[in-house]
Amino acid sequence: MNFLKKAASILLHRTVLVALLLALQIAILVLATATFSDYFIYFYWFCVVLSVLVVLWIVNTRSDPGYKIAWIIPILLAPVFGGLVYLLCGGNRLSPWMRRRMEGMNRKLADVLLPDAKAEELLEPYGKDAVNQSRYLEQCAFCPPYTNTATKYYALGDDVLEDLLSALRKAERYIFLEYFIIAPGRFWDAVLEILEEKARAGLDVRVIYDDVGCLYTLPKNYNRELEARGIRCQVFNRFIPVLSVRLNNRDHRKFCIVDGHTGFTGGINLADEYINRKMKYGHWKDSAIRLVGEGVWSMTVMFLTMWDYISGAEEDYEAFRPRRLPEESGEGAGYYVQPYTDSPLDGEPVGEAVYLNLISKARDYVYIMTPYLVVSDSVNTALCNAAKSGVDVRLMTPHIPDKRVIFEVTRAHYEPLLEAGVKVYEYTPGFVHGKNFAVDDCYGCVGSINLDYRSLFLHFEDSVWLCGGPTVLDIKRDFLDTQELCEEITLARCREHSVFRRLLRAVLRVFAPLM
Repeated sequence: MNFLKKAASILLHRTVLVALLLALQIAILVLATATFSDYFIYFYWFCVVLSVLVVLWIVNTRSDPGYKIAWIIPILLAPVFGGLVYLLCGGNRLSPWMRRRMEGMNRKLADVLLPDAKAEELLEPYGKDAVNQSRYLEQCAFCPPYTNTATKYYALGDDVLEDLLSALRKAERYIFLEYFIIAPGRFWDAVLEILEEKARAGLDVRVIYDDVGCLYTLPKNYNRELEARGIRCQVFNRFIPVLSVRLNNRDHRKFCIVDGHTGFTGGINLADEYINRKMKYGHWKDSAIRLVGEGVWSMTVMFLTMWDYISGAEEDYEAFRPRRLPEESGEGAGYYVQPYTDSPLDGEPVGEAVYLNLISKARDYVYIMTPYLVVSDSVNTALCNAAKSGVDVRLMTPHIPDKRVIFEVTRAHYEPLLEAGVKVYEYTPGFVHGKNFAVDDCYGCVGSINLDYRSLFLHFEDSVWLCGGPTVLDIKRDFLDTQELCEEITLARCREHSVFRRLLRAVLRVFAPLM
Protein backbone atom coordinates (compact mmCIF):
# COMPACT_ATOMS: atom_id res chain seq x y z
CA MET A 1 0.00 0.00 0.00
CA ASN A 2 2.82 2.41 0.91
CA PHE A 3 4.57 1.51 -2.35
CA LEU A 4 1.43 2.37 -4.34
CA LYS A 5 1.06 5.70 -2.53
CA LYS A 6 4.69 6.54 -3.19
CA ALA A 7 4.41 5.56 -6.85
CA ALA A 8 1.21 7.60 -7.23
CA SER A 9 2.80 10.67 -5.61
CA ILE A 10 5.72 10.44 -8.03
CA LEU A 11 3.54 9.92 -11.10
CA LEU A 12 1.18 12.73 -10.11
CA HIS A 13 3.94 15.17 -9.18
CA ARG A 14 3.60 18.30 -11.27
CA THR A 15 7.08 17.87 -12.81
CA VAL A 16 5.93 14.58 -14.33
CA LEU A 17 2.69 16.12 -15.55
CA VAL A 18 4.51 19.11 -16.99
CA ALA A 19 7.06 16.84 -18.69
CA LEU A 20 4.22 14.83 -20.25
CA LEU A 21 2.54 17.99 -21.53
CA LEU A 22 5.82 19.26 -22.99
CA ALA A 23 6.37 15.88 -24.64
CA LEU A 24 2.83 16.13 -26.03
CA GLN A 25 3.65 19.51 -27.60
CA ILE A 26 6.75 18.04 -29.24
CA ALA A 27 4.76 15.02 -30.44
CA ILE A 28 2.11 17.31 -31.99
CA LEU A 29 4.86 19.21 -33.80
CA VAL A 30 6.35 15.97 -35.16
CA LEU A 31 2.89 14.63 -36.09
CA ALA A 32 2.05 17.85 -37.91
CA THR A 33 5.27 17.54 -39.86
CA ALA A 34 4.47 13.92 -40.80
CA THR A 35 0.88 14.81 -41.74
CA PHE A 36 2.07 17.40 -44.19
CA SER A 37 4.84 15.17 -45.56
CA ASP A 38 3.68 15.90 -49.11
CA TYR A 39 4.77 19.45 -48.49
CA PHE A 40 7.92 18.46 -46.62
CA ILE A 41 10.25 20.00 -49.18
CA TYR A 42 8.58 23.38 -48.68
CA PHE A 43 8.60 22.94 -44.88
CA TYR A 44 12.26 21.91 -45.02
CA TRP A 45 13.38 24.97 -46.96
CA PHE A 46 11.22 27.24 -44.82
CA CYS A 47 12.99 25.91 -41.74
CA VAL A 48 16.43 26.21 -43.35
CA VAL A 49 15.78 29.84 -44.27
CA LEU A 50 14.40 30.46 -40.76
CA SER A 51 17.50 28.89 -39.19
CA VAL A 52 19.81 31.04 -41.34
CA LEU A 53 17.90 34.16 -40.28
CA VAL A 54 18.05 33.07 -36.63
CA VAL A 55 21.82 32.54 -36.87
CA LEU A 56 22.23 36.02 -38.37
CA TRP A 57 20.10 37.38 -35.54
CA ILE A 58 22.20 35.57 -32.91
CA VAL A 59 25.48 36.83 -34.42
CA ASN A 60 24.26 40.42 -34.23
CA THR A 61 22.89 40.28 -30.68
CA ARG A 62 24.88 41.66 -27.75
CA SER A 63 24.93 38.37 -25.88
CA ASP A 64 28.13 36.62 -24.80
CA PRO A 65 30.13 35.02 -27.67
CA GLY A 66 30.12 31.65 -25.91
CA TYR A 67 26.33 31.74 -25.68
CA LYS A 68 26.13 32.53 -29.40
CA ILE A 69 28.38 29.62 -30.36
CA ALA A 70 26.47 27.21 -28.13
CA TRP A 71 23.28 28.00 -30.07
CA ILE A 72 24.72 28.38 -33.58
CA ILE A 73 26.29 24.90 -33.66
CA PRO A 74 23.08 22.88 -32.96
CA ILE A 75 21.04 25.18 -35.24
CA LEU A 76 23.39 24.55 -38.16
CA LEU A 77 23.60 20.82 -37.40
CA ALA A 78 19.79 20.49 -37.27
CA PRO A 79 18.38 23.34 -39.38
CA VAL A 80 14.90 21.79 -39.64
CA PHE A 81 14.08 22.37 -35.98
CA GLY A 82 17.09 24.34 -34.71
CA GLY A 83 15.72 27.77 -35.54
CA LEU A 84 12.29 26.91 -34.14
CA VAL A 85 13.79 25.65 -30.88
CA TYR A 86 15.78 28.87 -30.46
CA LEU A 87 12.69 30.99 -31.06
CA LEU A 88 10.87 29.01 -28.36
CA CYS A 89 13.62 28.59 -25.78
CA GLY A 90 16.62 30.78 -26.61
CA GLY A 91 17.64 34.33 -25.79
CA ASN A 92 15.86 36.79 -23.53
CA ARG A 93 13.24 38.33 -25.78
CA LEU A 94 10.50 40.32 -24.05
CA SER A 95 6.90 40.67 -25.00
CA PRO A 96 5.64 44.30 -25.06
CA TRP A 97 3.75 43.58 -21.81
CA MET A 98 6.87 42.21 -20.08
CA ARG A 99 8.99 45.06 -21.43
CA ARG A 100 6.64 47.62 -19.88
CA ARG A 101 6.77 45.76 -16.56
CA MET A 102 10.58 45.58 -16.72
CA GLU A 103 10.91 49.25 -17.57
CA GLY A 104 8.59 50.09 -14.68
CA MET A 105 10.76 48.03 -12.32
CA ASN A 106 13.93 49.89 -13.39
CA ARG A 107 12.19 53.26 -13.35
CA LYS A 108 11.02 52.70 -9.79
CA LEU A 109 14.53 51.71 -8.67
CA ALA A 110 15.92 54.86 -10.26
CA ASP A 111 13.22 57.16 -8.90
CA VAL A 112 13.53 55.93 -5.33
CA LEU A 113 17.27 55.22 -5.02
CA LEU A 114 19.14 57.60 -7.32
CA PRO A 115 18.48 60.63 -5.08
CA ASP A 116 20.91 58.87 -2.70
CA ALA A 117 23.63 58.70 -5.40
CA LYS A 118 26.92 60.03 -4.06
CA ALA A 119 29.74 57.82 -5.37
CA GLU A 120 32.09 60.69 -6.24
CA GLU A 121 31.65 62.36 -2.87
CA LEU A 122 31.85 59.28 -0.64
CA LEU A 123 34.55 57.18 -2.27
CA GLU A 124 37.03 59.88 -3.23
CA PRO A 125 39.48 58.84 -0.45
CA TYR A 126 39.66 55.33 -1.94
CA GLY A 127 40.76 56.53 -5.37
CA LYS A 128 39.45 56.56 -8.92
CA ASP A 129 39.01 52.76 -9.22
CA ALA A 130 36.58 52.72 -6.30
CA VAL A 131 34.70 55.76 -7.57
CA ASN A 132 34.36 54.28 -11.07
CA GLN A 133 33.07 50.96 -9.79
CA SER A 134 30.56 52.62 -7.49
CA ARG A 135 29.45 55.05 -10.19
CA TYR A 136 28.83 52.15 -12.60
CA LEU A 137 26.44 50.57 -10.08
CA GLU A 138 24.70 53.91 -9.62
CA GLN A 139 24.21 54.54 -13.31
CA CYS A 140 23.55 51.03 -14.62
CA ALA A 141 21.90 49.25 -11.68
CA PHE A 142 20.43 52.38 -10.01
CA CYS A 143 22.02 51.30 -6.72
CA PRO A 144 23.96 53.94 -4.73
CA PRO A 145 26.65 53.39 -2.05
CA TYR A 146 25.96 53.90 1.64
CA THR A 147 27.94 54.52 4.77
CA ASN A 148 26.60 54.15 8.34
CA THR A 149 25.93 50.48 7.67
CA ALA A 150 27.45 47.86 9.95
CA THR A 151 28.26 44.56 8.25
CA LYS A 152 28.79 41.08 9.59
CA TYR A 153 30.16 38.23 7.47
CA TYR A 154 29.13 34.62 8.14
CA ALA A 155 31.62 31.99 7.04
CA LEU A 156 29.04 29.21 7.41
CA GLY A 157 25.31 28.95 7.00
CA ASP A 158 25.22 27.35 10.42
CA ASP A 159 26.25 30.66 11.97
CA VAL A 160 23.42 32.66 10.38
CA LEU A 161 20.43 30.87 11.89
CA GLU A 162 20.33 32.41 15.36
CA ASP A 163 21.09 35.97 14.20
CA LEU A 164 18.45 35.76 11.48
CA LEU A 165 15.81 34.42 13.87
CA SER A 166 16.74 37.08 16.43
CA ALA A 167 16.30 39.83 13.83
CA LEU A 168 12.90 38.43 12.82
CA ARG A 169 11.73 38.36 16.45
CA LYS A 170 12.62 42.06 16.82
CA ALA A 171 10.57 43.13 13.79
CA GLU A 172 8.13 45.95 14.54
CA ARG A 173 6.67 46.92 11.14
CA TYR A 174 7.42 44.44 8.37
CA ILE A 175 9.35 41.36 7.28
CA PHE A 176 10.24 40.68 3.63
CA LEU A 177 11.67 37.34 2.49
CA GLU A 178 12.74 36.50 -1.06
CA TYR A 179 14.42 33.15 -1.72
CA PHE A 180 15.13 30.77 -4.58
CA ILE A 181 14.54 27.68 -2.42
CA ILE A 182 12.34 27.15 0.61
CA ALA A 183 12.07 23.67 2.09
CA PRO A 184 10.26 22.48 5.25
CA GLY A 185 12.67 21.54 8.01
CA ARG A 186 14.33 23.00 11.06
CA PHE A 187 15.39 26.22 9.31
CA TRP A 188 12.16 27.10 7.52
CA ASP A 189 9.90 25.82 10.30
CA ALA A 190 11.63 28.10 12.81
CA VAL A 191 11.29 31.06 10.44
CA LEU A 192 7.66 30.24 9.63
CA GLU A 193 6.71 30.13 13.30
CA ILE A 194 7.95 33.70 13.77
CA LEU A 195 6.32 34.88 10.53
CA GLU A 196 2.93 33.58 11.69
CA GLU A 197 3.35 35.21 15.09
CA LYS A 198 4.27 38.56 13.54
CA ALA A 199 1.44 38.37 11.00
CA ARG A 200 -1.05 37.80 13.82
CA ALA A 201 0.40 40.87 15.56
CA GLY A 202 -0.47 42.97 12.51
CA LEU A 203 2.94 43.29 10.83
CA ASP A 204 3.25 43.31 7.04
CA VAL A 205 4.82 39.91 6.37
CA ARG A 206 5.63 38.96 2.76
CA VAL A 207 7.35 36.05 1.03
CA ILE A 208 8.53 35.62 -2.57
CA TYR A 209 9.83 32.26 -3.75
CA ASP A 210 10.86 30.92 -7.14
CA ASP A 211 8.59 28.20 -8.52
CA VAL A 212 11.35 26.18 -10.20
CA GLY A 213 13.65 26.51 -7.18
CA CYS A 214 10.89 25.08 -4.98
CA LEU A 215 9.62 22.54 -7.52
CA TYR A 216 10.63 19.54 -5.39
CA THR A 217 10.44 21.16 -1.96
CA LEU A 218 7.02 22.83 -1.79
CA PRO A 219 3.54 21.77 -2.94
CA LYS A 220 2.13 23.51 -6.02
CA ASN A 221 -0.09 26.02 -4.22
CA TYR A 222 2.02 26.60 -1.13
CA ASN A 223 1.44 30.34 -1.53
CA ARG A 224 -2.20 29.73 -0.62
CA GLU A 225 -1.13 27.98 2.58
CA LEU A 226 0.96 31.00 3.54
CA GLU A 227 -1.88 33.40 2.69
CA ALA A 228 -4.19 31.37 4.95
CA ARG A 229 -1.70 31.97 7.78
CA GLY A 230 -1.78 35.74 7.21
CA ILE A 231 1.49 35.83 5.24
CA ARG A 232 1.31 37.59 1.88
CA CYS A 233 3.03 35.56 -0.82
CA GLN A 234 4.02 35.81 -4.48
CA VAL A 235 5.43 33.02 -6.67
CA PHE A 236 7.98 34.05 -9.28
CA ASN A 237 7.55 32.81 -12.88
CA ARG A 238 5.40 29.72 -12.36
CA PHE A 239 6.62 26.56 -14.06
CA ILE A 240 4.08 25.95 -16.82
CA PRO A 241 3.90 23.23 -19.52
CA VAL A 242 4.74 25.54 -22.43
CA LEU A 243 7.99 25.62 -24.40
CA SER A 244 9.04 29.16 -23.60
CA VAL A 245 12.15 31.28 -23.12
CA ARG A 246 10.59 32.58 -19.88
CA LEU A 247 11.46 29.32 -18.13
CA ASN A 248 15.15 30.37 -18.34
CA ASN A 249 14.63 33.40 -16.12
CA ARG A 250 14.53 32.56 -12.43
CA ASP A 251 14.57 34.61 -9.21
CA HIS A 252 17.84 33.43 -7.63
CA ARG A 253 18.03 36.30 -5.11
CA LYS A 254 18.19 35.79 -1.35
CA PHE A 255 16.80 38.51 0.91
CA CYS A 256 15.68 38.65 4.51
CA ILE A 257 14.72 42.26 5.36
CA VAL A 258 13.41 43.56 8.68
CA ASP A 259 11.92 47.05 9.04
CA GLY A 260 14.18 48.47 6.33
CA HIS A 261 17.21 48.63 8.64
CA THR A 262 18.40 45.00 8.94
CA GLY A 263 19.02 42.76 5.94
CA PHE A 264 20.62 39.41 5.15
CA THR A 265 21.80 38.07 1.81
CA GLY A 266 24.36 35.62 0.44
CA GLY A 267 24.25 32.09 -0.88
CA ILE A 268 21.97 30.64 1.79
CA ASN A 269 18.44 29.47 1.01
CA LEU A 270 15.83 28.56 3.64
CA ALA A 271 16.54 24.83 3.70
CA ASP A 272 18.34 22.55 6.14
CA GLU A 273 21.29 21.56 3.93
CA TYR A 274 22.41 25.21 3.98
CA ILE A 275 22.93 25.03 7.74
CA ASN A 276 24.28 21.46 7.71
CA ARG A 277 21.22 19.97 9.40
CA LYS A 278 20.86 17.71 6.36
CA MET A 279 23.89 16.21 4.62
CA LYS A 280 23.39 15.91 0.87
CA TYR A 281 26.84 16.53 -0.59
CA GLY A 282 29.16 16.33 2.37
CA HIS A 283 29.77 19.44 4.46
CA TRP A 284 27.98 22.47 2.99
CA LYS A 285 30.30 25.50 2.91
CA ASP A 286 28.19 28.58 2.40
CA SER A 287 28.36 32.25 3.34
CA ALA A 288 26.15 35.23 4.08
CA ILE A 289 26.32 38.85 5.11
CA ARG A 290 24.18 40.96 7.44
CA LEU A 291 23.71 44.68 6.92
CA VAL A 292 22.38 46.98 9.64
CA GLY A 293 21.83 50.61 8.71
CA GLU A 294 21.30 52.86 5.70
CA GLY A 295 22.33 50.32 3.06
CA VAL A 296 19.35 48.06 3.78
CA TRP A 297 17.07 50.62 2.16
CA SER A 298 18.40 49.54 -1.26
CA MET A 299 17.57 45.91 -0.47
CA THR A 300 14.08 46.94 0.65
CA VAL A 301 13.43 48.77 -2.62
CA MET A 302 14.77 45.79 -4.61
CA PHE A 303 12.29 43.52 -2.86
CA LEU A 304 9.38 45.90 -3.42
CA THR A 305 10.14 46.32 -7.12
CA MET A 306 10.13 42.54 -7.52
CA TRP A 307 6.86 42.30 -5.59
CA ASP A 308 5.31 44.90 -7.88
CA TYR A 309 6.74 43.17 -10.97
CA ILE A 310 5.07 39.87 -10.03
CA SER A 311 1.83 41.21 -8.60
CA GLY A 312 1.27 44.22 -10.82
CA ALA A 313 0.78 46.37 -7.70
CA GLU A 314 2.03 49.92 -7.13
CA GLU A 315 3.48 50.47 -3.68
CA ASP A 316 4.10 53.74 -1.88
CA TYR A 317 7.76 53.03 -1.19
CA GLU A 318 8.20 55.95 1.18
CA ALA A 319 5.84 54.22 3.61
CA PHE A 320 8.56 51.60 4.12
CA ARG A 321 11.39 53.96 4.96
CA PRO A 322 13.00 52.96 8.27
CA ARG A 323 11.81 55.24 11.07
CA ARG A 324 15.05 54.87 12.96
CA LEU A 325 18.40 53.18 12.51
CA PRO A 326 19.84 50.87 15.19
CA GLU A 327 22.77 52.27 17.14
CA GLU A 328 25.13 49.66 15.70
CA SER A 329 24.69 51.12 12.20
CA GLY A 330 27.10 53.87 13.27
CA GLU A 331 29.85 51.25 13.49
CA GLY A 332 29.87 51.26 9.68
CA ALA A 333 30.92 54.90 9.37
CA GLY A 334 34.07 55.30 7.29
CA TYR A 335 33.59 52.40 4.92
CA TYR A 336 31.01 51.72 2.26
CA VAL A 337 28.47 49.14 1.18
CA GLN A 338 26.59 49.04 -2.11
CA PRO A 339 23.86 46.40 -2.39
CA TYR A 340 23.00 45.85 -6.04
CA THR A 341 20.70 43.75 -8.17
CA ASP A 342 21.10 42.25 -11.64
CA SER A 343 18.21 41.62 -14.03
CA PRO A 344 18.51 39.30 -17.07
CA LEU A 345 15.91 41.32 -18.96
CA ASP A 346 17.44 44.80 -19.18
CA GLY A 347 20.42 43.99 -21.39
CA GLU A 348 22.97 45.15 -18.80
CA PRO A 349 25.16 42.31 -17.36
CA VAL A 350 25.75 44.03 -14.02
CA GLY A 351 26.97 40.93 -12.18
CA GLU A 352 29.60 40.11 -14.80
CA ALA A 353 30.70 43.75 -15.06
CA VAL A 354 31.33 44.01 -11.30
CA TYR A 355 33.31 40.76 -11.28
CA LEU A 356 35.34 41.83 -14.33
CA ASN A 357 36.16 45.16 -12.69
CA LEU A 358 37.26 43.48 -9.48
CA ILE A 359 39.53 41.07 -11.38
CA SER A 360 40.99 43.56 -13.86
CA LYS A 361 41.67 46.30 -11.27
CA ALA A 362 43.29 43.96 -8.71
CA ARG A 363 46.90 44.75 -7.91
CA ASP A 364 47.87 42.17 -5.27
CA TYR A 365 45.31 39.36 -5.03
CA VAL A 366 41.87 38.11 -6.00
CA TYR A 367 40.33 35.29 -3.94
CA ILE A 368 37.10 33.86 -5.36
CA MET A 369 34.76 31.27 -3.89
CA THR A 370 32.14 29.84 -6.27
CA PRO A 371 30.12 26.60 -6.55
CA TYR A 372 30.20 26.63 -10.35
CA LEU A 373 32.97 27.72 -12.69
CA VAL A 374 31.22 28.02 -16.04
CA VAL A 375 32.82 31.28 -17.06
CA SER A 376 32.37 33.44 -20.13
CA ASP A 377 35.30 34.15 -22.42
CA SER A 378 35.54 37.66 -20.93
CA VAL A 379 35.88 36.40 -17.35
CA ASN A 380 38.30 33.65 -18.38
CA THR A 381 40.51 36.19 -20.16
CA ALA A 382 40.39 38.60 -17.22
CA LEU A 383 41.42 35.86 -14.76
CA CYS A 384 44.27 34.73 -17.00
CA ASN A 385 45.52 38.26 -17.66
CA ALA A 386 45.47 39.10 -13.95
CA ALA A 387 47.49 35.97 -13.09
CA LYS A 388 49.98 36.61 -15.92
CA SER A 389 50.44 40.14 -14.58
CA GLY A 390 51.58 38.79 -11.21
CA VAL A 391 48.30 39.11 -9.29
CA ASP A 392 47.71 36.22 -6.86
CA VAL A 393 44.51 34.76 -8.36
CA ARG A 394 42.89 31.89 -6.46
CA LEU A 395 39.64 30.03 -7.10
CA MET A 396 37.83 27.73 -4.70
CA THR A 397 35.25 25.22 -5.98
CA PRO A 398 33.55 22.09 -4.57
CA HIS A 399 35.13 18.65 -4.48
CA ILE A 400 31.79 16.86 -4.05
CA PRO A 401 29.34 17.93 -6.79
CA ASP A 402 25.65 18.64 -6.54
CA LYS A 403 25.22 18.36 -10.32
CA ARG A 404 27.55 15.90 -12.07
CA VAL A 405 27.48 17.48 -15.52
CA ILE A 406 28.04 21.03 -14.22
CA PHE A 407 30.85 19.71 -12.02
CA GLU A 408 32.50 18.23 -15.14
CA VAL A 409 32.08 21.59 -16.91
CA THR A 410 33.67 23.35 -13.90
CA ARG A 411 36.68 21.09 -14.11
CA ALA A 412 36.82 21.57 -17.87
CA HIS A 413 37.67 25.23 -17.26
CA TYR A 414 40.66 24.51 -15.00
CA GLU A 415 43.41 23.83 -17.56
CA PRO A 416 43.65 27.21 -19.35
CA LEU A 417 43.43 29.00 -16.00
CA LEU A 418 46.18 26.87 -14.47
CA GLU A 419 48.37 27.42 -17.53
CA ALA A 420 48.08 31.17 -16.93
CA GLY A 421 49.08 30.84 -13.26
CA VAL A 422 45.66 30.85 -11.57
CA LYS A 423 45.57 28.62 -8.47
CA VAL A 424 42.56 26.31 -8.10
CA TYR A 425 41.44 24.62 -4.87
CA GLU A 426 38.67 22.06 -4.34
CA TYR A 427 36.95 21.91 -0.96
CA THR A 428 37.41 18.25 -0.05
CA PRO A 429 34.92 17.99 2.88
CA GLY A 430 31.99 18.69 0.59
CA PHE A 431 30.25 21.38 -1.43
CA VAL A 432 31.16 25.07 -1.65
CA HIS A 433 28.09 27.25 -2.23
CA GLY A 434 29.44 30.68 -1.22
CA LYS A 435 29.73 33.40 -3.87
CA ASN A 436 32.50 35.66 -2.55
CA PHE A 437 35.26 37.93 -3.80
CA ALA A 438 38.05 39.41 -1.70
CA VAL A 439 40.44 41.82 -3.45
CA ASP A 440 43.53 43.66 -2.18
CA ASP A 441 42.26 44.01 1.43
CA CYS A 442 40.02 46.77 0.10
CA TYR A 443 37.13 45.33 -1.95
CA GLY A 444 34.74 42.43 -1.42
CA CYS A 445 31.51 40.93 -2.68
CA VAL A 446 29.03 38.59 -1.00
CA GLY A 447 25.76 37.64 -2.66
CA SER A 448 23.86 35.19 -4.81
CA ILE A 449 25.80 35.51 -8.10
CA ASN A 450 27.65 32.39 -9.21
CA LEU A 451 30.44 32.41 -11.79
CA ASP A 452 28.26 30.72 -14.40
CA TYR A 453 26.13 31.72 -17.38
CA ARG A 454 22.82 31.26 -15.59
CA SER A 455 23.68 33.63 -12.77
CA LEU A 456 25.44 36.16 -14.97
CA PHE A 457 22.96 36.26 -17.86
CA LEU A 458 19.66 34.47 -17.11
CA HIS A 459 18.71 34.92 -13.44
CA PHE A 460 17.60 37.78 -11.23
CA GLU A 461 20.46 38.10 -8.72
CA ASP A 462 21.77 40.30 -5.93
CA SER A 463 25.02 41.00 -4.15
CA VAL A 464 26.73 43.50 -1.86
CA TRP A 465 29.86 45.34 -3.00
CA LEU A 466 32.09 46.35 -0.08
CA CYS A 467 34.75 49.03 -0.05
CA GLY A 468 37.00 49.23 3.00
CA GLY A 469 36.20 48.02 6.49
CA PRO A 470 36.94 44.83 8.44
CA THR A 471 34.39 42.64 6.62
CA VAL A 472 36.61 42.46 3.53
CA LEU A 473 39.37 41.06 5.73
CA ASP A 474 36.89 38.56 7.21
CA ILE A 475 36.09 37.30 3.71
CA LYS A 476 39.80 36.97 2.95
CA ARG A 477 40.46 35.19 6.26
CA ASP A 478 37.64 32.75 5.61
CA PHE A 479 39.08 31.92 2.19
CA LEU A 480 42.56 31.26 3.59
CA ASP A 481 41.22 29.21 6.51
CA THR A 482 39.04 27.14 4.18
CA GLN A 483 41.96 26.68 1.80
CA GLU A 484 43.60 24.56 4.48
CA LEU A 485 40.79 22.02 3.98
CA CYS A 486 41.17 22.01 0.20
CA GLU A 487 43.12 20.04 -2.36
CA GLU A 488 45.13 22.15 -4.79
CA ILE A 489 44.55 21.15 -8.41
CA THR A 490 47.71 20.99 -10.54
CA LEU A 491 48.15 21.32 -14.28
CA ALA A 492 49.75 17.87 -14.41
CA ARG A 493 46.67 16.35 -12.81
CA CYS A 494 44.38 18.02 -15.36
CA ARG A 495 46.45 16.60 -18.21
CA GLU A 496 46.60 13.02 -16.92
CA HIS A 497 42.98 12.29 -17.86
CA SER A 498 42.16 10.04 -20.81
CA VAL A 499 41.70 11.43 -24.31
CA PHE A 500 38.00 10.54 -24.14
CA ARG A 501 37.48 12.51 -20.91
CA ARG A 502 39.33 15.53 -22.26
CA LEU A 503 37.29 15.39 -25.47
CA LEU A 504 34.09 15.19 -23.39
CA ARG A 505 35.12 18.26 -21.41
CA ALA A 506 35.91 20.14 -24.60
CA VAL A 507 32.40 19.41 -25.89
CA LEU A 508 30.85 20.38 -22.55
CA ARG A 509 32.68 23.70 -22.58
CA VAL A 510 31.15 24.55 -25.95
CA PHE A 511 27.60 23.87 -24.76
CA ALA A 512 28.10 25.11 -21.18
CA PRO A 513 26.13 28.35 -21.78
CA LEU A 514 22.97 26.30 -22.42
CA MET A 515 23.21 24.30 -19.16
